Amino acid sequence: MNNVLLELMYVLCGIVLITCGIYAIKDPGNPKKIGSFIFWTIFGVIFMAGPHMNPTLVGASLLVMGALTATKNVSLGSLKNSSDEYRVAQEKKIGNKIFIPALSIGVVAFSIAQFTTLGGIIGLGIGAIISLILTIVFTKEKVTNIPYDSARMLQQMGPSVILPQLLGALGALFAKAGVGEVVAGIMGGIIPDGNRLFGVIGYCLAMAIFTIIMGNAFAAFAVITAGIGIPFVINLGADPAVVGALGLTAGYCGTLMTPMAANFNVVPASILEMENKNGVILVQAPIAGTLLILHIILMYLLAF
Repeated sequence: MNNVLLELMYVLCGIVLITCGIYAIKDPGNPKKIGSFIFWTIFGVIFMAGPHMNPTLVGASLLVMGALTATKNVSLGSLKNSSDEYRVAQEKKIGNKIFIPALSIGVVAFSIAQFTTLGGIIGLGIGAIISLILTIVFTKEKVTNIPYDSARMLQQMGPSVILPQLLGALGALFAKAGVGEVVAGIMGGIIPDGNRLFGVIGYCLAMAIFTIIMGNAFAAFAVITAGIGIPFVINLGADPAVVGALGLTAGYCGTLMTPMAANFNVVPASILEMENKNGVILVQAPIAGTLLILHIILMYLLAF
């Protein structure tokens, strides 16, 4: 049952992506409509049929998507948002109720993950569907606006939407290739043997730095925990649960400071049409640095 529901969620994502490709090819105002169509359609097909496709074909498809991105053949067309006047009028009419659909995603996903056997990913998908229904109810917009605005948002975000999947796969590849052992060998010559404080500092800093490089704390977690967290922190008597929880969130401090975390730092800047594309990162960096220091302190005090 879980696998069927999960596949259904991926199929729905694929439909949205292919719809975006169709809007791109039919958009006379898109200067790169053929490249955009190919990019979004391939992405959608991989979401829908990835498990049933030859892995080599999936890899080749990703290379095509990468080539289209590198040659700037994926662009935003002429799909426009509603007018400022209309949005202001809707804001006055709906008010803070507009946040209810957004909050419902997290509430539904958490509830399903905690109180059912379906799991968090399926819960997130169900939460998104419920949020969409609530959005239609509160805004009283036409259902036909859903595919148009979905395509507009995806085109506005651009190829950066694929980064989380690519970076997650890269993390698994690094772990499989034994990068953790290499990191452990390097850190063995830097961190004093048996020193808990330096082990904690090295682990938290490495989590943040590796996340800055990869843009994904989950991808960094497997590599850095195997290379530093276990030999230099847990093996010295630290509680694995505390080390794991704080280690992962230490990586999130790096997420706040890198353009590689496109869905957090680049996409919002694009949607808000900010002049400085790194403006989100510049605001978050001091907070991220402070949080990283607090992580080091908390791990040292609570883990041992």
